Amino acid sequence: MADSQTLTGITVVVTRPTKQAGPLCRLIEAKGGQTIPFPTLEILEPQHAKELTSIQKRLDQFDLAIFVSVNAVEGAARLIGAKLPSHLKLATVGNSTRKVVEQQWHQPVICPDQGANSEALLATTELQHIEGHKIVIFRGQGGRELLAQTLSQRGAAVVEYAEVYRRAKPNANPSELISHQPSVDLITATSNETLQNLYDMADAEQRDWLLSRQLIVISERTALLAKQLGFRLPAIVARESNDQGLVNAMLTWRTHNKTTINDFED
Repeated sequence: MADSQTLTGITVVVTRPTKQAGPLCRLIEAKGGQTIPFPTLEILEPQHAKELTSIQKRLDQFDLAIFVSVNAVEGAARLIGAKLPSHLKLATVGNSTRKVVEQQWHQPVICPDQGANSEALLATTELQHIEGHKIVIFRGQGGRELLAQTLSQRGAAVVEYAEVYRRAKPNANPSELISHQPSVDLITATSNETLQNLYDMADAEQRDWLLSRQLIVISERTALLAKQLGFRLPAIVARESNDQGLVNAMLTWRTHNKTTINDFED
């Protein structure tokens, strides 16, 4: 019988961007699992340098800066540097991003206790009364509008985007994953875009294989997308939206799957 506290004999596809996949891969491997890094999202330099320079020069006019991801923090750090206006408050959508902000600027950060999305941040006490505030949101090019729309509805005087990076779909072929079959047990998808890109990268034959895999995700939104795309097994949503939460979800899955799913495929 397999040890449910390890991932020995389990192979996990990690779809995070190359630069961010390492910590999760190491956690999985520390539990005995095998990892296959397969980035379905590429992080690129922003296109609108002039607009960003304008925000850099006007940063002291803002009351609050919100960072929606680790990539947003890294892009903002390249733009701003090590010094922030003393009055500027900082907020993040989740703990992973909070830790990077604290390491970069050594300031307190508004962050939800539970969850790692716009809804969770909007539920914090600090964001309930922002009438007259000027807010800048550091993010990638495009994305959800809920955060800015809600802050404006709550009376923020200004809500402005600083799009400090852009996302692209890598030029890769899922046949690289299929070549590992039958050993692929789990696939992680930590955003809707990573999952949609994975689906779009596959042709019809590859999708049939892909849609039979078990997904581990960090939000109900991504689980819903998986259902809409046709994944045959309900996506498992990690209780905590961070690397350890993903690994814990894998271990929980393992307790109910004493052998790998592929042992039954032949």
